[in-house]
Amino acid sequence: MGDVAVGARSGQDGEDRGRPVEAAVPAADSAVTSGNDSGAADDGTTADQQNRGPGDSTPQAKKPPRSFWKELPILIGIALILALLIKTFLVQAFSIPSDSMQNTLQQGDRVLVDKLTPWFGSEPERGEVVVFHDPDNWLAGEPTTDPNALQTFLSWIGLMPSAEEKDLIKRVVGVGGDTIECKGTGPLKVNGKALNESSYVYPGNTPCSVDDQGGQFKVKVPEGFIWVMGDHRQNSRDSRYNTSDANKGMVPVDKVVGRAIVKAWPINRWGTLPVPDTFDQPGLSAQAAVAVTSPGALALVGAVPLVLVRRRRKAAEYRKVSE
Repeated sequence: MGDVAVGARSGQDGEDRGRPVEAAVPAADSAVTSGNDSGAADDGTTADQQNRGPGDSTPQAKKPPRSFWKELPILIGIALILALLIKTFLVQAFSIPSDSMQNTLQQGDRVLVDKLTPWFGSEPERGEVVVFHDPDNWLAGEPTTDPNALQTFLSWIGLMPSAEEKDLIKRVVGVGGDTIECKGTGPLKVNGKALNESSYVYPGNTPCSVDDQGGQFKVKVPEGFIWVMGDHRQNSRDSRYNTSDANKGMVPVDKVVGRAIVKAWPINRWGTLPVPDTFDQPGLSAQAAVAVTSPGALALVGAVPLVLVRRRRKAAEYRKVSE
């Protein structure tokens, strides 16, 4: 009976005895507040309203998280945009359609091509394996595939090698300013230096081909162009056999898509595509000799003594004035 007497006045004890006790009514769930059992104060305000400061706002109910199926289209859209950006600016996959680069690359291999460095002005270097757009109808007469809509879409975003683009893959042998020469069966010479190509030329092939269609040559590569050859020398229609085109067999640098850096597929053929050591031999580059004998360099060398003589004269005149 102690609970019944709580809050009763002392003068009413007698009157309250004998009256039926009313059962306490439980508060509704929405009215329960943390650490407080009373529903309202004497002035009509709830305890929760009293505890909150004047700047506090009414708490908002949290929105339930979106379902996975509602977020899935957003995730797919973001993934497609990222894939397209990667393909456009960073890396793109290409499929090898022929045997012209054996044994470095086999037909059906997938390679990843670096497309980022050309955006920063990097140009192809000797020994690199590069992918480039057809310079002047090199692929005339080659069979073409007819991809379906899904293959076209996947190749557009870079998740599948393109079947429609007219691209080739070869090794860079010479860059602007180089003189490339093939006599007899070889060796191939760059600026008079013989290349040891045994590490990448197809076994049984000779570095140079003895024929009258382009296998024997001596060319100088203009600035802004490269000279390319396949590693399967006797099975590659490369710069040697396209000297009658508009670029005389050269590939314009602006046609280069990028450097092939990795064999990505199949897994058992995974590996990088480094520049062979033969292209690092000293004296291979013709750039140093060109720089010394160029008109600009000669003018600079001739101007140095004149500047020194003039400085000495001025120093002598200054000493005389000071005395």
